[in-house]
Amino acid sequence: MYKIAVIPGDGTGPEVVREGCKVLEASSKKHNVKLQFTKFDISGEKYLKTGEVLSDSLINELRQFDVIYFGAIGHPGVKPGILERGVLLKLRFELDQYINLRPVKLYPNVYTPIKGKNPEDIDFVVVRENTEGLYTGTGGIFKKDTPDEVAIQTSVNTRKGVERCLRFAYEYARKRNKMKKLTLCGKTNVLTYAFDLWERAFNEIGEKDYPDIKRDYVHVDAMTLYMIECPEKYDVVVTDNMFGDIITDLGAVIQGGLGIAAGGNINPAGLSMFEPIGGTAPLFTGKNQINPLAAIGAGGMMMDFLGEAEMAKSIENAIMKVTPKMKSMRAAEMGFSTSEVGDMVAEAVK
Repeated sequence: MYKIAVIPGDGTGPEVVREGCKVLEASSKKHNVKLQFTKFDISGEKYLKTGEVLSDSLINELRQFDVIYFGAIGHPGVKPGILERGVLLKLRFELDQYINLRPVKLYPNVYTPIKGKNPEDIDFVVVRENTEGLYTGTGGIFKKDTPDEVAIQTSVNTRKGVERCLRFAYEYARKRNKMKKLTLCGKTNVLTYAFDLWERAFNEIGEKDYPDIKRDYVHVDAMTLYMIECPEKYDVVVTDNMFGDIITDLGAVIQGGLGIAAGGNINPAGLSMFEPIGGTAPLFTGKNQINPLAAIGAGGMMMDFLGEAEMAKSIENAIMKVTPKMKSMRAAEMGFSTSEVGDMVAEAVK
């Protein structure tokens, strides 16, 4: 039995997580796997009522679970940054979820803005370092609100952090066994200190421990071009925190939008968290019109992480049976309600 901490969050988060749990339950019955869901109220609404974001005691309580299943966080009544840093980043840093894993896969009958590209052309994975870089918050502001104001934010890259991210990416390319190719995405011509470390470690580790994996390098600005021109070139892409944050949003667009883009914040030896990468979508809250496929896909990724590969595959196959029936991946344009899409995927799993 797996103990799953469920954090529905704000906006449409509870709606998509509800459908994800529905599909997980259907798949668990088919594969004789027991799941125990426990909900936690960590949200903007709670913050406005109590002033509490995410306490250390609550994090310790979450550590007793096998995984975290997350919806979305954000509230129009809360100043930007409070919930993001106080919940998402705090979970990533406190639980050492040093990998952000983002599959970029185009499913059947899903629209991509790239003309002439099909599902066989868009199928790669981005491995993003998740606890270092610019997101450490290292820096500060001097002489604020004066003409001489100075703002400094430093990208922190440690050998340990870089190397463990690269090793995860190499292992993933080997396990994925598609092109057996790993692409480092960086900016070695300008960020000469940070990406000198990344590139040296990338080549040293590859030569010594992963001779079976082809190595490739691309500048991040060129990457944004090639993801549109020739996404079929890529198998597994590894990059730092900031660049990963940017290119995975582009990846979401080419795979059909935020409604179908799922991701994981992973500690390979600890507590990991899986979520749809879209936001709270306040305009659609409570209307039963949001697309739940990203949350459902995140549930499948979660089961794969737990070692239930067959269960994960059944969920992905079910999604691929449902997408051809839908008019669009966009909210309110799917041709079905949120709950109807969840019902169809659950039925396809069975």
